[in-house]
Amino acid sequence: MKKYIATLSFVLIGLVLFGQNGVDTDKDTSLIQFSGMVITDDRGQLIPVPYVTVLVEDDNRGTYTNYRGFFSVIVHRGDKVTFSSIGYAETTFIVPDTITGNRFYAAQIITDDTVNISEIVIFPWPDRDHFKLEFLAMNVTEDLMARAKENLSEKTLAQVRKNTKMDANENADYLLREQAQGYYSLGQTPPMNIFNPMAWGKFFKAWKNGDFKKKKEKK
Repeated sequence: MKKYIATLSFVLIGLVLFGQNGVDTDKDTSLIQFSGMVITDDRGQLIPVPYVTVLVEDDNRGTYTNYRGFFSVIVHRGDKVTFSSIGYAETTFIVPDTITGNRFYAAQIITDDTVNISEIVIFPWPDRDHFKLEFLAMNVTEDLMARAKENLSEKTLAQVRKNTKMDANENADYLLREQAQGYYSLGQTPPMNIFNPMAWGKFFKAWKNGDFKKKKEKK
């Protein structure tokens, strides 16, 4: 704990230098450079909370903490500053009206926000054999069978493929393939199949085999 307090002291000293590079609060005495750190209690140990949203409610503006839990924002005396993050209870801090300088430092503590959902009871089959028996014993009507065939038809599946966008993994794979293709010819002209002897060999072979001849339709 002593080690953590010492670290916090050094960080707050650094925030003074950081605040000097921000908005010039000396020209407007109503503005205050509000800096500090957002922390939480984890099993009796205070740890910083990164990427917490810091919102000045009256002005509808703000910032967020960095990966070490530090923040710095311009406020007025009496402003309400809200700290919020997923998994933590929203906390509001009111900037004191008694501040005499144009810089203010504080350590804001936020607590875990536990959400309890209603109890869910799952009744599985004892084993796969029982599941197989129950599945085979299902009474599949003609309507259900017709609906299943319609959903699995090639026309329906083609429509689904057309309207379904790529997910995150597919987008990432596409981007990596494009980057790899660019690295392959980095610093030179991209290769063209017109100068590829292997491609010409395949073309002549297909020409001799008659692959390009128009096939007659069978009557």
